[in-house]
Amino acid sequence: MDTAFTYLKIGSGRSSSLATIETSGLTKRFESLVAVDHLDLAIDREIFGLLGPNGSGKTTTVKMLTTLLIPTEGDATICGYSVTKDPLAVREQISYVPQDMAVDPKLTGRENVIFFAKVYGVPRPREVADEALAMLDLAPRADDLVRTYSGGMRRRLELAQALVHDPAVLFLDEPTIGLDVAGRRRIWEHIIALKDRGMTVFVTTHYMDEADHACDRIGIIDHGRVVATDSPAALKASVCRDIVSIRADGPLPGGLPEGVAFLGRTDGEFRFEADRGDEMGPVLSRAFARAGLAVRAVSVRQPTLDDVFLALVGESDDTEAFDDRRFRRMLRRR
Repeated sequence: MDTAFTYLKIGSGRSSSLATIETSGLTKRFESLVAVDHLDLAIDREIFGLLGPNGSGKTTTVKMLTTLLIPTEGDATICGYSVTKDPLAVREQISYVPQDMAVDPKLTGRENVIFFAKVYGVPRPREVADEALAMLDLAPRADDLVRTYSGGMRRRLELAQALVHDPAVLFLDEPTIGLDVAGRRRIWEHIIALKDRGMTVFVTTHYMDEADHACDRIGIIDHGRVVATDSPAALKASVCRDIVSIRADGPLPGGLPEGVAFLGRTDGEFRFEADRGDEMGPVLSRAFARAGLAVRAVSVRQPTLDDVFLALVGESDDTEAFDDRRFRRMLRRR
């Protein structure tokens, strides 16, 4: 089936003189807390992933870009419209899918999407809803109650709702949280297809493998500041070297070979960073043997986004109390 929309022509209202999303000194303070600190970004017709630990400023950034929070300082434009001076025009250009489910389980899938189409004032709401449902592979279940949908189907239904008014920009907050591997893969297939059709997608996620696979560029934010922005491949090449892991018992031997940096030890596995991991693996193994330590395994791998993230941000403890009630509610909705 041809899933191209007859009504939805992604990005039809955007200005060509600016990047789709531009921020300039975007800042948000909550009394003495600086949640976002002079953020400068330019994002255009790509999947951009914002990564960071809890409390780093990701959600605050998204809420300012979607006009749900007013910046303390600086500004941002979406398709040329200022989030501070023309928020209504910004809202006409965007859709936002938050973490928590935004579907009514007592309605059918079609009824949910038609409702959103009518709220947005879309012409021919039923026709547009049917096109959105078909695009997200939900047409066969369109007349079933949403309470019978799986978590992945509900997430795809949210995407269908988000597309009915022809947005140029789609904001997704943890789009695959709580889904199984198959559900996560299917959601990303649809997100990539939207980008290929001209949409700009701004996504936050904790799944580094997803960001590595799907995002054209990523920004890593920590304490409100973006500490790195580039493609996943470029970040891995510039921030980290090869990772050499040695599984052995005992303390770390002294006198590491030149060009090798010790990264840490977890469950008896020593991790090192080296320029030429294939050469340094045997060298490190011999160093362990000379120190009287029995080496049980040696492995060499290319760096991942997890390595980049830890190199730039480090391992930070989450000091916020765990909200068990909210977590259980989220899982039930999924």
